[in-house]
Amino acid sequence: MTVVLIEMEGGLIVFTAALLLFLSPDVQGTAHLSFSNNTQVNITRDGCGVSKLCVETPDNCDPSGNSCLFASAVSSVPVSPNGVDLTVELSGESAGYIAVGLTANASEGTSMLVICAQNSSDNGKFLFRTMQRNNTNNMLTPTETRVKEIRGMVNGNMIKCEFMVPNVNASNFRSSEDTTFFVLLGNGSFEGGVFGAFNVLFSSKSLDLTKPGSNVPTTTAAPTTMPNNSGALQPHAVLLLLSVLTLSVLLRV
Repeated sequence: MTVVLIEMEGGLIVFTAALLLFLSPDVQGTAHLSFSNNTQVNITRDGCGVSKLCVETPDNCDPSGNSCLFASAVSSVPVSPNGVDLTVELSGESAGYIAVGLTANASEGTSMLVICAQNSSDNGKFLFRTMQRNNTNNMLTPTETRVKEIRGMVNGNMIKCEFMVPNVNASNFRSSEDTTFFVLLGNGSFEGGVFGAFNVLFSSKSLDLTKPGSNVPTTTAAPTTMPNNSGALQPHAVLLLLSVLTLSVLLRV
């Protein structure tokens, strides 16, 4: 069902296969990808808002530290009608799993959910899954998603992973071709081979994944000149007043 090419380089395991996951609900606990933790994954804020789109909770937290749930996305150039290839970084703390979701509507319809987890029943090995989330009742259903270049690690409760999802297009969720999504971040439990409910800890506004700065606040520059109707005397008015005063003094003399 799934072919994984594992290449050993200097003791690190590098996953370069394209994975096609098809998981039915009745095999949810066993049909997943579980890897060793030898892969090193380094996730930072470098490039946020410039070369990659970043979301996190709490605001501006550091993914290299603790108590930060962070995700970034780098998009390829859109190719109609295929959408974009999306390279994602995900980092956070959980005794179960962390996940990032993309959806066209955060309150209805479905989300594409990508899960990075630790398998406590298998010595805390890194575990990878894709799910479909019902945004109305939070039901998780295994789904078929093509994912490439998966790398992940678990250190205590810290989980970090990187992966690439080809051909991401919101037309899968609505009628028009688009690269605009709401991004969800959250976590959940993983016990006895079963993924618990997805706890949404962050939900973005609608973001264009092809624009790294689409969630960077914009500021409005203060005006450099006073408006003419502000009540303040303008330079030409001051000159006219001085002329009148000078003429008045001359007439009195």
